[in-house]
Amino acid sequence: MRHDAAFSDFVAARQTHLRRIAYALCGDWHRADDLLQTALTKLYVAWPRIRHEGNEDAYVRQIMVRANIDESRRPWRRERPSDEVPERVDQVGTSVEERSALFDALQALPEQQRKVVVLRHWLGLSVREAAMELGVSEGTVKSHSSRGLAALEVALAPQRHG
Repeated sequence: MRHDAAFSDFVAARQTHLRRIAYALCGDWHRADDLLQTALTKLYVAWPRIRHEGNEDAYVRQIMVRANIDESRRPWRRERPSDEVPERVDQVGTSVEERSALFDALQALPEQQRKVVVLRHWLGLSVREAAMELGVSEGTVKSHSSRGLAALEVALAPQRHG
């Protein structure tokens, strides 16, 4: 039963943060909830081993990234509606307009660039850690990061100066 209590404590403490990561990966709150649920289910099964290793957050992130990749390969996921406005997550120090512009610009990036930018620059993972989580080379992470940041800079430049 200690297993269940420790798992419940982890979920209670990290669920909001992990849900935001899932949203940043996929750009849809409903899909983010599905990604998080999948990740937490797999974490529960592996909890004794993962807790012992101390890699809970990394394990959940990796599951979410891989589950999102798997889900995006499904034929019905290739179409994306653009009329809907995503729910907003309140963050201290950033206006609603700035957050909206950032998430819109982030969602406009190609999927791999978006994932690299989220892992590297939002979560602060190293190039090596991001490469391991995505299953790509470090050079791929660096090039996607560079291109993604450049695209965000262009997309957000009018917002900052306007």
